[in-house]
Amino acid sequence: MTQAAEDPGSKAPTITGITPRWRAGPSWARILVIGLALWVASVLTIFTTGNPNLIPTVILLGSFLIPVTFVVYAFERADQVVTAQRIFTAFVYGGVLGVLGASFLESAFLRQPSGLGYVGVGLIEEGVKVAALWLLARRLPRYTMRDGMVLGAAVGFGFAAFESAGYAFNALFTSTGPSLLNLVETEVLRGILTPAGHGLWTTILGGALFATAARRGRPRLTGAVLGWYAVVVLLHALWDASSGIAVWLTLLLTGTRRQWLLIRLDDVPRVTGGQVHLFTALSWALLVLVGIVGLLVLHGRWHRATAVSPTDAGGR
Repeated sequence: MTQAAEDPGSKAPTITGITPRWRAGPSWARILVIGLALWVASVLTIFTTGNPNLIPTVILLGSFLIPVTFVVYAFERADQVVTAQRIFTAFVYGGVLGVLGASFLESAFLRQPSGLGYVGVGLIEEGVKVAALWLLARRLPRYTMRDGMVLGAAVGFGFAAFESAGYAFNALFTSTGPSLLNLVETEVLRGILTPAGHGLWTTILGGALFATAARRGRPRLTGAVLGWYAVVVLLHALWDASSGIAVWLTLLLTGTRRQWLLIRLDDVPRVTGGQVHLFTALSWALLVLVGIVGLLVLHGRWHRATAVSPTDAGGR
């Protein structure tokens, strides 16, 4: 028979003879594994039963799982000023404000996708996210670069979660009726791309904003902040433009004279199967390249933030 024994080093009693296996591993890993299992179970159930009541579950769980996982991962490495309540507020409020602000400004100022259009999208979306972060962080008792990166991750991944839910919802409806396959494919694709997108960019920008705030006592718009803003806008624009760049490279490498002539006449040329495969490969290669550059920048900034902050970088 097991006995309850009081552990003098903890507040809660422990049960001797029982190993808490369910607690093995960090929190973010448990969230990812359990959430992924629930999402897969929901997808299999809806395909098996055809019950449309599960569609919101598939959309919300699929859209929020990866962002929440990365926010929890970041929170476990934050300083003491960043509380769970601040993280939750930054994720929800920052994400919603970012999506609303970006949608309004883009509909007002951006019409057609182009090189300058992609830069405009980056300027607007990154500007709205850093404004939301600034608003949420204006009354913190102190600032560290690491806290800025963690709160920036919460805002950025919140933006990504709400944006992904919108894309998934739109993918459900096609000209031939609702398509569960389109919904699932969209969720999987965006889940794969999420770690190298909005969360990463706002993490970098949040670190720059809080590094300035640590020196000046509160967030300020300085040359350093504007410089890192330009970096993340460039990464954002290259990410969005990857498909267009892939089309241009595909035609440059394999385009025929007839195809180029039709393009000059503002007509859409027919493409071959090989060109489709090359376009897909180039699109993914460009996304991977931009993601690697962003991750390298983030690694360098996090290394500096950890070196500057005296607080232990380990989990809570």
